[in-house]
Amino acid sequence: MSEQTQVKQLREQIAAALQELGQAPDMLAAATRFFGVLGYTSERTLAIKPNTAAGFASTFEIELAPQRALIEHWLSVDMLFQLSDAEMQRAGQQVQEQFDFATAPNTRDPDSYLLFAIRLQQQPYTRTQLAMITREVNRHFPMPVLILFQYGTRVSLAIIHRRPHKRDVEADVLEKVTLLKDLDTTAVHRGHVEILLHLALPMLLREYPVRTFGQLQRAWEKVLNSVELNKRFYRDIADWYAWATQEVNFPADAEADAAKRHDQAVIRLITRLMFVWFLKEKGLLPADLFQAHVIKALLIDTSPQSSTYYQAILQNLFFATLNREMDKREFRTTRTTSGRDPHYLITNLYRYEAALQPGAKERLLQLFAGIPFLNGGLFECLDHKDEQGTVVRIDGFSDRADNPLRVPNRLFFGDEQEIDLQAFYGPEGQRRRRVGGLLPLLNRYIFTVTENTPVEEEIALDPELLGQVFENLLAAYNPETGETARRATGSFYTPREVVSYMVDESLLLYLEQALPQADADDAVAPADNTARLRQLLAYTDEPHDFTPHEQQGLMQAIDQLRVLDPACGSGAFPIGVLQKLVFLLAKLDPGNELWKQRQLENVARDVQKANEISDERVRETALEGLAQKRDELERAFAYDSLDYARKLYLIQNSIYGVDIQPIAVQIARLRCFIALIVDQQPDDTQANRGMLALPNLETRFLAANTLIDTDIVQSGLRSPTVILLEKELEMVRQRHFDARTPQRKQKYRKQDWELRQQIAAELKRDGVPGATADLLAQWDPYDQNISADFFGRRWMFGLDEGFAIVLGNPPYVRHEQLGALKRRLKAGSYRCYTGTADLYVYFYERGLQLLRDGGILCYISSNKYFRAGYGKKLRQYLGSNTTIHQLIDFGDASVFTAIAYPSIVLLRKTPPQQATIQALNWEAQQTTEHLAQVVAEQRFALAQQALTADGWRLERPALLGLLQKLREAGTPLGEYVQGRFYRGVLTGLNEAFVVDRATRDRLIAEDASSAEVLKPYLRGRDVKRWRVAFADQYLIR
Repeated sequence: MSEQTQVKQLREQIAAALQELGQAPDMLAAATRFFGVLGYTSERTLAIKPNTAAGFASTFEIELAPQRALIEHWLSVDMLFQLSDAEMQRAGQQVQEQFDFATAPNTRDPDSYLLFAIRLQQQPYTRTQLAMITREVNRHFPMPVLILFQYGTRVSLAIIHRRPHKRDVEADVLEKVTLLKDLDTTAVHRGHVEILLHLALPMLLREYPVRTFGQLQRAWEKVLNSVELNKRFYRDIADWYAWATQEVNFPADAEADAAKRHDQAVIRLITRLMFVWFLKEKGLLPADLFQAHVIKALLIDTSPQSSTYYQAILQNLFFATLNREMDKREFRTTRTTSGRDPHYLITNLYRYEAALQPGAKERLLQLFAGIPFLNGGLFECLDHKDEQGTVVRIDGFSDRADNPLRVPNRLFFGDEQEIDLQAFYGPEGQRRRRVGGLLPLLNRYIFTVTENTPVEEEIALDPELLGQVFENLLAAYNPETGETARRATGSFYTPREVVSYMVDESLLLYLEQALPQADADDAVAPADNTARLRQLLAYTDEPHDFTPHEQQGLMQAIDQLRVLDPACGSGAFPIGVLQKLVFLLAKLDPGNELWKQRQLENVARDVQKANEISDERVRETALEGLAQKRDELERAFAYDSLDYARKLYLIQNSIYGVDIQPIAVQIARLRCFIALIVDQQPDDTQANRGMLALPNLETRFLAANTLIDTDIVQSGLRSPTVILLEKELEMVRQRHFDARTPQRKQKYRKQDWELRQQIAAELKRDGVPGATADLLAQWDPYDQNISADFFGRRWMFGLDEGFAIVLGNPPYVRHEQLGALKRRLKAGSYRCYTGTADLYVYFYERGLQLLRDGGILCYISSNKYFRAGYGKKLRQYLGSNTTIHQLIDFGDASVFTAIAYPSIVLLRKTPPQQATIQALNWEAQQTTEHLAQVVAEQRFALAQQALTADGWRLERPALLGLLQKLREAGTPLGEYVQGRFYRGVLTGLNEAFVVDRATRDRLIAEDASSAEVLKPYLRGRDVKRWRVAFADQYLIR
């Protein structure tokens, strides 16, 4: 039997075993057969009698925590068997020999797995609930316990990661729970079968040496690694993206460059379709919309070269279904009135009726009928009229004969074929790839709307992983990073654990400052506060240790927090902040009573301010909007999910993002939308199927150039009239955030435009240069296709005070690529400006400008400013204007691709006062998986005054003293060459002039005189801290 046939049969057997799990009355027998199909069997087992939670506890002499184990939900529990080294050795023999195994399990053998099957009540279970049960069961065993959960027609597999305890050799630390969740036993998903196939022992044995428990554990971890899953998905989606950009054609009205236009359009298409796919996973739209046989029955022409699927199905879904209330959906009329088309450019009406089969219109409307209206802006058609009345086509949502739009059906349904993608990957990349339709590609994977956390991970594509995919696509699309990103094959993003660490450390520093002082009798040492806050921030279910007074203070601090990512990309840091703040609120205020009270107090405060407005019209408008806001607030807190209201008001008030690429901003908004969708459950008895329409985030995530400020931020240039108009504009934008219908959104956008014109006119009267005033008036936050050439905190976000936290990953762009921007930066009075400085340097100074006094900045960027000449002004600026709390230098460790020589800095915008830095030089062989733990164990104290403008060296004080002695005794290389630094050896063709040791030895063996012209050759990358890593390279000279 061929290998291909064996794999096919194994897939079929896995699917059949899954189906049996959903209907078998004997769970023990069905689960044992299921694992047997995967190749795992053992005679080591134990009957649990009775097979209940109580029987389980009695059999193993343990005491389960009822709430954590959810034991009231257990219908049955069975031990399947124990897997140990012996079973792995038998599997590795690949022969049918008899082995003398003990049949009783050894529950004290740490080098083994225990496998249990737990049948739960017939209801949905969250990832957190299943992870909580898994963690509680594992707490009582010295070895990892794998649990197969079955509930109704669904099953889940859960396994926990353990690591040795640093101080107690007899104990393990329970870490992340990994789940393969909600496998449907009635309609088995191909993606689930593929994951189980890779977990099957026969498949593992082809790729890994699995002879011991440890090898099995490592192989499972490799298969169940979401990073690997993400890389596979990225490779597939990048190939499709590269192919699609060659095949499509979109209108050229807004972008004449076809390559750039098509890159943007395809990323936008993927963004929208990804969100739709998540909605499908939530059961909010029918899977039939993506089935080829259904589509053939709807459309007249389904030929591969036709664009009917994208036009008649997807565009109608995007623009006229998800962007229009359920009871107002209709096809545009084809009749004209007095020669005019009454529905011309009304882009939320159905089109392409002529593309449908006879009678298919009603079937399509039926498919669309149950899809809720979502709002949010993601599905707004970008076709519009500009201020001069000229029609600008971007999406091309038109059934006119002259519509240039082309998105062929083969891009969605086509069979795999070899495609030449050299134009995308470059000459060094693989020239030809096998690429097929996008819908079969997506169907190969499992998606989840719940973002993974450091302690709970689902083996599925979550929004955070998709954010990484889009980050890679954006980097591939961006000219400055394109070549590097395409070679990086999916690692061009900030790793999740780094984002999590930076978010935690920033919030810790912020909350330490915000924590109210205790009474004198209850004084708590600062170190104790830090420990208590770290416990609060930790992803555990341990209760917090704060008094009610301190709780109130922390809740107020979270409510008043304003965080900015000035180069947000696809939103990794804003979403990281959102996740952690939601977690903190749930710990501090489980019932949401305090959070709701804070929001009601905010409305009451705004009402009081509105009543002080002297202009009656503005005052009444403000009060009307606040009344609506209070109604929206009550609806949000009345919703079943407590997290929905937490997320909504954090997104509205606390989290902001800016990026120069409009498509990146759209993706960041998308992730916020998904975060809000995940907490809603469809209810067909309620309006809009019980789904709350999404807010509008155009004034929370902006496309703008963060580095370029405007003079108007100076309060002296704002007259009382301008201040009043700005206040009215702020209220209009707030009401737009809450607007949940297209009509209301359009109303507030019109008011926004009118107010901008009035403000510009007033500014000119007050002496503000006309160009500046016009620049402000022309900026339209609702135009999704433009990026503002400037950024103003007050003008764009309506914030009078600076941010409490600025964090992120500034773009790394070399100074040679800055072009005209360099002149603007020089003219912008940057104190750190140097002609040879790379772009990220200016983000440091700009970040500090955007902070309020005492605010916190946390960046991950290149460390080159530590020692480079162009970093001297920045070193001086940071050293004299900030208190540096942490510096982590990753050096040349291959931690991630996006940054050369990465480093993390955490500082506060306060003058240094004998500050002590927690510093760390990262060891090259370490990974960032346990970043926080490594920092806690290996950091050392360093006086900030030891960091001088001449160069930053992160060394322990004793070593710095030794270095000083060396400097005093020797001659620095710079002085040795009398300051004459050059670029080094420029051969013109390294392949011709640089050889390795083997070639050198061969040449000398052939001709001894060759030794005179073959010189040892050091590259910059070979010079490490305190040593030279000679790579056996030789230069012919």
